[in-house]
Amino acid sequence: MRKVLVIGYVWPEPRSSAAGSRMLELLGVFRSQGWQVTFASAAALSTHRADLAELDIEEVAVALNCDSFDGYVAALQPDLVLFDRFFTEEQFGWRVERAWPAALRVLDTSDLHCLRDARHGLLKARQQACANETQRQQVGPVQASAQQLYAAMATSDMAQREVASIYRSDLTLMISAFEMQLLQAQFGVPASLLHDCALMLIPPALVDLPFAERAHFLSIGNFRHAPNWDAVLWLKHALWPLIRARLPQAQLHVYGAYPPPKATALHNPIQGFHVLGWVDDAHRVMAQARVCLAPLRFGAGIKGKLADAMACGTPSVTTSIGSEGMQGEQPWPGHVCDDAQAFAEAAVQLHEDPAIWSQARSHSAPLLQQRFDRPRLGAELLTRLEQLLETREQHRQLNFVGAMLRHHQHKSTQYMSQWIAAKHARG
Repeated sequence: MRKVLVIGYVWPEPRSSAAGSRMLELLGVFRSQGWQVTFASAAALSTHRADLAELDIEEVAVALNCDSFDGYVAALQPDLVLFDRFFTEEQFGWRVERAWPAALRVLDTSDLHCLRDARHGLLKARQQACANETQRQQVGPVQASAQQLYAAMATSDMAQREVASIYRSDLTLMISAFEMQLLQAQFGVPASLLHDCALMLIPPALVDLPFAERAHFLSIGNFRHAPNWDAVLWLKHALWPLIRARLPQAQLHVYGAYPPPKATALHNPIQGFHVLGWVDDAHRVMAQARVCLAPLRFGAGIKGKLADAMACGTPSVTTSIGSEGMQGEQPWPGHVCDDAQAFAEAAVQLHEDPAIWSQARSHSAPLLQQRFDRPRLGAELLTRLEQLLETREQHRQLNFVGAMLRHHQHKSTQYMSQWIAAKHARG
């Protein structure tokens, strides 16, 4: 029986974020093989975390910068260690390699952090040229070519750290074909180090409410995720006034975990703008909504809210960044618009026209089947992992850059961590 150790920056919260949903799906794939799975984290226990005991997954609290982790890994002797973010790999990767080098080291990106960060920087640069806040919130989504993105990323600390982490790992799970292509074409990452794995926790078929029994627009997303908060701002200041000018009685329900006071301050029932915060069952409210709005001006990866909208039969309006990595050659179940006027017009059409609404939602099932086929994706992942477990040493010999980076960069990380551990030991 294989042993899998998952090291998480946070405990998985599938009802709070797409990253939490993805992690739960990965854990489910491992458990479906009868593998022994342990989830470890140095984070404090969170209110909305998943009950891993229900999946027969052991939970272990670990400490940062503490040699006790090394002894734990050596005793566990895992076949595979999965890091849920590149900075988790930075913190624990060298310890895993030192304590139990036989373990296959796998990195899960969920989304490419450095790509999201670069796009955020490009958006802020455009906004800085504006005279006031009103003008700043009229700026549309980032539209940059792969070459332009590379130019913005190449000198950034985050990109250098994240790509180094990818090289150091035996395999990195990618969720977006665009990001895989960017890494290979612009950063020279070998295809042998990457695996396309769009596993998401897609809800089962819900009660399929028809057009006439649905109401309101909906927007949803964890407020701690910067692209989601920015999308709320663009909605509030630019998009929603355009929609309300066409539909004076329209209502928008904005949901999401961890809303800060600056978000709840935007709540304005007179304007039909309702900031409702946490919802216990996001799929229920998605299935009752008529249109999902996801006006992302920057970001990366696959957007769980849009996959959920498809599963719930709810047409969506998003940007090209929102649909990136999800659409392929299939028609979008709604509209993709990067212009504010076009975005508002598409939202109004879907909300008011039953024929357009029905046609849009008919595209959901084919797209879900093509991009999020759980049995196929799970089987492909397991096959790839088993192959690497059998050819681990040969695979590592071919990754000289990764070995070089582990030798140099991990030395600095290792020595800093050991210094902190020694300092704590002295009290």
